[in-house]
Amino acid sequence: MTEHTTTAAIATSRGVERLIQGQFVMDGAGVKINRVLTGSLQRRLDPFLMLDAFGSDKAGDYIAGFPEHPHRGFETVTYMLNGRMRHRDSAGNEGLVTNGGVQWMTAGRGVIHSEMPEQDEGLMEGFQLWLNLPATDKMMDPWYRDIPAEEVPRFTNQDGVTVQVIAGETHGVKGAVQREVTQALYLDIEIPAGVRFEQPIPQGHNAFLYVYRGEAVVEGKGVGKTRMAVLDNAAGADGVRIKALEPTRLILLAGRPLNEPIAQHGPFVMNTTEELYQAFEDFRAGRFAA
Repeated sequence: MTEHTTTAAIATSRGVERLIQGQFVMDGAGVKINRVLTGSLQRRLDPFLMLDAFGSDKAGDYIAGFPEHPHRGFETVTYMLNGRMRHRDSAGNEGLVTNGGVQWMTAGRGVIHSEMPEQDEGLMEGFQLWLNLPATDKMMDPWYRDIPAEEVPRFTNQDGVTVQVIAGETHGVKGAVQREVTQALYLDIEIPAGVRFEQPIPQGHNAFLYVYRGEAVVEGKGVGKTRMAVLDNAAGADGVRIKALEPTRLILLAGRPLNEPIAQHGPFVMNTTEELYQAFEDFRAGRFAA
């Protein structure tokens, strides 16, 4: 979905506070992933809880998929660059995400779902993001939406930068999903070599980017392939300037922090230990969406 745009220049760019390499872990039934945003960064990058990057053309790295498992208290966003993944959940939702598509699921008060590959060869590549819910919404009804690639708004500016707007709004283009409380911004940005792109980010919002093709520079700091850059919250900065040293593709995320307690155990993210105990009790008692 190609959109008309407006100019969005910034006065002062955020810099890179630190670079994160991520760690390779096994998840689901034995899927190899690069966990970039981990628990140690949850407070710093509030409202974002986790980011996994996955990519392999070896079926053994992904074929086992993610059989049925529960969630409560947050949202999962699966962005598939290449491959086919089938979603099914206990609220009766089912969908197939393919090249360039997005699956957005709000677990809310509780849902049991599975994410299984519908391929046994070829490249599977993409991201899964966990986005926290405010305390007032943690027990809301589960929600699910499939967003095919052709329904993700996108634009190409005069410098040849192509931006896909998964969530939020940028350069006058509204994304596929809007979140009023966290004001989540989720962009996939493709920048030609030597070109600079400017993205406004509200002061007080936490932000980071992850490069998955090429190499970028932010305020003199290089960000190589498979590296995440945590952007600083410098006073007076109204966005970020990103320059590509070579043809580069990255995701950029920003959001308004909830500033609420985070109590997590595995697939449950609540505000207190007591709420976690209740989540386990409700799951064992079969009280999740059915």
